[in-house]
Amino acid sequence: HTMMQITEFIMKFAPLGVFGLVAKVIAGMRSEQLADLATSLGSFFLTVLLALAVHAFVTLPILLKLVGRVRPLRQYAAMAPALLTAFSTASSSATLPLTMDCVEKNAGVSNRTSSFVLPLGATVNMDGTALYECVAAMFIAQAYGLELSFPTQFVIVLVALLTSVGVAGIPAASLVAITIILGAIGLPLEALGLILAVDRILDMFRTSVNVFSDSCGAVIIARREGETGILER
Repeated sequence: HTMMQITEFIMKFAPLGVFGLVAKVIAGMRSEQLADLATSLGSFFLTVLLALAVHAFVTLPILLKLVGRVRPLRQYAAMAPALLTAFSTASSSATLPLTMDCVEKNAGVSNRTSSFVLPLGATVNMDGTALYECVAAMFIAQAYGLELSFPTQFVIVLVALLTSVGVAGIPAASLVAITIILGAIGLPLEALGLILAVDRILDMFRTSVNVFSDSCGAVIIARREGETGILER
């Protein structure tokens, strides 16, 4: 609770910091570079959305069908209230009580399973966040004209996976992790200003993916544990 209050206090001053970062980056660019950056930022935005959509509507449903032996459409319907809340708040921690309620009452998972899997997943299962961090780091590197070798890309993926585990379930928390990745590949921290214009919107989408992934994990584990009545209500 204390950490949440400290974070909220810091976020009140975030617009000033964002303005400073963006102004410093833009001031050193020519008009042609700004036009190219706007086009690239749009491509970055669409790439992240496409990647999140593939994970949410292809990868996770396949796991539900093949491993959990449940119908993915029923899972979407069961989790709809939690997904809407996650999208509006961009916080998996704030959505956690509703996520547990949907998983237990709508999906039929026992409290024994949900109370263990969901809080743990809200902390360590940030697959949408890890995906976003990788794409963001590669976009920033390309914007700075840095050619990424395969070993460097591997480092980005590895650091993104590790940092996503410890990311707090609050809005814009992944920006802190991205600064770590930028430092690992030798890029300046102010480069983060390139993606701040679209980060909030993408944060809403990736939080929804994180929450849905947590719920899928709870359903699959419940099925593997032999629980009955899953997604039959």
